[in-house]
Order: sequence, then structure tokens, then C-alpha cells
Amino acid sequence: MKANKLRILPLGGLGEVGRNMMVYEYGGEILVVDTGLMFPENDMHGVDYIIPDISYLIERRNKVRGIIITHGHEDHTGAIKHVLAEVNAPVYATPLTRGLLEVKLGKQGGLDRANLHTVQAGDTVQVGPFKVEFFHVCHSIPDGVGLGITTPVGLIVHQSDYKFDHTPVDNWPSDYAKLAEFSQRGVLALLADSTNAERPGWTPSERVIDGAFDTVFRETEGRIILASFASLISRMQQVAAATERYGRKLAFVGTSMQDNMKMARKLGYLDIDDKLIVSIEQALTMPDKDVVIMCTGSQGEPTSIMGRLSTGTNRLFDIKPGDTVVLSSHPIPGNEENVYRTINRLFQRGASVIHEALAPVHVSGHASQEEMKLLIHLTRPKFVIPIHGELRHLHQHARLARQVGIPSENIAIIENGQSLELDADSMKLGEKVATSFVFVEGSSVGEVDEDVMAEREVLARDGIVLVNLTLDRFSGSLRRDPQISSRGFLLSRDSDSLLVEARKRVQNLLNGSVNGNLAKDVEKELGNLFYSETHRRPIVYVTVARE
Repeated sequence: MKANKLRILPLGGLGEVGRNMMVYEYGGEILVVDTGLMFPENDMHGVDYIIPDISYLIERRNKVRGIIITHGHEDHTGAIKHVLAEVNAPVYATPLTRGLLEVKLGKQGGLDRANLHTVQAGDTVQVGPFKVEFFHVCHSIPDGVGLGITTPVGLIVHQSDYKFDHTPVDNWPSDYAKLAEFSQRGVLALLADSTNAERPGWTPSERVIDGAFDTVFRETEGRIILASFASLISRMQQVAAATERYGRKLAFVGTSMQDNMKMARKLGYLDIDDKLIVSIEQALTMPDKDVVIMCTGSQGEPTSIMGRLSTGTNRLFDIKPGDTVVLSSHPIPGNEENVYRTINRLFQRGASVIHEALAPVHVSGHASQEEMKLLIHLTRPKFVIPIHGELRHLHQHARLARQVGIPSENIAIIENGQSLELDADSMKLGEKVATSFVFVEGSSVGEVDEDVMAEREVLARDGIVLVNLTLDRFSGSLRRDPQISSRGFLLSRDSDSLLVEARKRVQNLLNGSVNGNLAKDVEKELGNLFYSETHRRPIVYVTVARE
């Protein structure tokens, strides 16, 4: 890459929802924006979460001048521990975002080596060759920022998650004046969130939720159990306000929920009277009509509080008839099945469940089509680069940009690993960098690859058949009948005859001339047999012992 070119390289977040991470590079010096995670899809068995492949950064770790986190959601912060384990660079975040990072790093380890710097909306910092201006944006979490990045080739506006909410819960609207000022200076490129590019109109204000909560609290006689993300600080404020209006008491349950609540109160982002908060132990002794419980698990995660409540395995308390459960979030794409399964189980246990499809107990934090057009008009960029979203979202965002006058040749739809090179007059594709999924399972990071995931999918779908052969060490003949057992592979009604045939095939193999590896020959022979009889392909695993 020539020294007079700016390289923009997405390591996550393009072609997918989550795992957001963008690299800006000029003259070999690097600025990183966001370090997010992505939740696993249903067929990713055993995976806790997925992080970006940061091999590109590790190879250039001495060139990383700074990391900026735009706001406190997991899809922008969740990989911070893993990045800081490999890259020693200052991290810049607003007070609430920094607080959430400290809570996360304190629990996961890594806080001691983190070089955290607090910035405010309106501040400017110099990170290598990049002059970064922070400006306030509305989202579903307070203290979110967008970035004006002045580079040697021009001004880049990086608009992470946002919406134009004129009545935000914290009464702090987006900084429209700053966006207009950028346009006066001349914006070379706009990189902006595409998540809601398929939604027409405007995204409703967070204030809409107040009315929905008011209805729920007014009409509910039993306990109210409300599930949300632990980082949704503004939602905590709205729940607390409704709790106070209707004379109830509020218990926060779950370590992450409690830690974030305490941190946000300490920093002044939550205004909740001490008298309003009770412990869960105290809440369980109070009349049901006086209790509100706020917890995590709105995505139906099996190990979350709401997930365990739905299966009757929660340690502290259970769902009981008369409870009203409010799921105040939108299912993460790909996770709808988990959410609806949890809702059904809660109904089975006697609860009434209110979710987004029934009442506006959640609104999106992302801009819809009219807001996306307005952002382009406000900034008047030369180039538009849609970010944050699946390919369908990126293409729709590009279509909107064309509608408001951006020429097709000035719009770049790229995916993870595809770099762009910009100068003051042009934008073109650069080198492509490998960006595979990095799976995290407990303490294992990146040790599970795509081949292992494919094997797990086969195991989950078709099961496994175990074959144990005991041969005479001298003659090589079978000393006893093959032992065949299975897990997850349901044999047909004629299973006895199928097992007889399987043993017969093994014997025939041994009686004939086995070419090469006996175990592999048995696996192939039995695999063909099982498929011909059941139309399923279990994994056949053969062990050979000699006596």
C-alpha cells in the first residue's frame, strides 16, 4: 500500500450482525474501532461466542496506536479481553462505556494490563496520524459516540450504532450540529450502521416504552419479572421509574446486571432512590403485587436466569402462576428459536409473557431508512461505505444512498477481510485478508475450527456408532463377535437384523483381503450399510484390539 493511501479494513461486522471491528491504517500506523463479539448460531454446538480474527493486528501489534470503543454493547466490547491479551494499546471510551469495560475486564481478567482513557463527547484526541473527534449519538444505551476521523487524505465519519431520537430517555439528543459541521469541512467517506436498512420510516423513540411499561404495571396484580440485556442502562432507568410510580420495589438479579447497575449509579447514569431497591431475598418475602424483578436472559440463553426460570432450574426462585414476564429486547438474528422456546416454556409454567410482538416493550436502537437518508444529507460524503449488518442490509443501505444522490461508483459494499484504499479523489479495493471465525468455548480460544464444527453438526444430526473389534494377535481372526453400540443414532424397527448384517459385513471384510487400514475399511462398509438402510450417515468409529 502506498504511503499516501488510507486503508480501511473490517475484521468483523460486515456480512453479519455482531463482531464489529474496524481497522484504519495510514503509513503503517493503525487505529482500531470497536472489539465486538457475535453470538453463535443454532448449529454451532458448544460455542459460547465468536470473536474477530485479529491475526492482522497481532502481526502489526507494535503499529496499533489506539483502540476506540463507541458504546457499551457486547457486539462492540465483547472481544476486548482477547484483543488486549495480544495488543498493548491505549483504549479510549466515554465514562459509562469505560465503566462497562472495567466491569467486564474485572470479571474476566485483564483489567490490570488495560490502558483505559476516558473521553467525553466533544473531545478530540490524536491517535498516531488520526485526529479523532467524539460526538454524541442516541442509541439504546447512554454515552454512545460517533467519530470524526481526520486523516491525511480527508475526513472520515464513522457512525456506529445510532438513531435520531428526539426524546431520548436521558434527554441528550444526537449532535446534529457536529454532523452539519463535518459536511461544511467536506466528508471524504461515511461509514454507517446498516442494521435496520430494510425498515421503512423512522425508528420510534425510547420513550414509547414508558407507555407500554405503564400499561403492564397498571394491569398486573402479581409479580413483574422483566428481562433485558445487562448493559441496557436506560432500560433500568425506565423500569425503576415505572416501579416507583406504582409503589412497588425493585430487585436486580444476576451478577452482570447488579454490577452494571451499581457502576451506572456511581457514575450518575442511573438515578434510582436507595429506598426503591431491595435484595431478591427480601423481594421473595413481599406480597407479589409489590415486587418487580429485573434480570438477564431476554435471549433465552439456557444458562441465563430467564432460561433457567423457563425450565424450573433457577436456584433463587421459580416462576409461579400469576407472574408476568416481560422480555424487553429484540431477538438477536439467528436466536429467534431460543427466544420462542423460552416463551413457550414460561407459559407452560403458568406465567403471562409480554414481548415485542405483543406490545412496544422494546424498540430498536438502530436507525431506520429515513434516518439513514438524513445522515447522508447531513454529512454529504463523497463516498459511502455501509457497515454493521448482513449482506442484505449492506445492499439495501447502498440502495438508499443511491436514492439520495450518491453515485453507484462511490459506494463500496465489502465484507470482512476486504480492504479499501482511499485517497482524496478515489476509492478502490485493496488486498483481502483472511478473517475466519474464532470460536470461544470456556477457556479455549480459537482451538475449535470449522472442521470440528462440521463434525459436531453431523453428530447432532445423525449420531455416532461405536464398533469394538477384538482380534487374535497371531491369526488376525475375530476372537469374539464385534461389539456395536450407538449414541444419537436410532436404529430402525429391524435393528436386530441390521446389527446382524453389520457383524456379517465385518466378518466378510476380515475373511477377505483387507487393503490398507482395517478400521477405515469397516467405517466405510458400515457407513454405506447404515445409509442404505436408514438414509442417515452416523459417524462410525472403530477401535481394534489384539489379544
